[in-house]
Amino acid sequence: MTDQRDLPPAALRALAEAEERRKLAAKAPPLPPELGGRDGPEPVRYGDWEKKGLAIDF
Repeated sequence: MTDQRDLPPAALRALAEAEERRKLAAKAPPLPPELGGRDGPEPVRYGDWEKKGLAIDF
């Protein structure tokens, strides 16, 4: 791993900003549950969609 002292100032700023975003994301409240949503795993995540007996593959 590269010593951070060897990095240019822009890279150090980017690392600091990324760390701040990670801290803010950890503090973010969880999303509320979807009302009337589909059961099971998220269909878009797994690449297909089924509704009323029709399966559509993206």
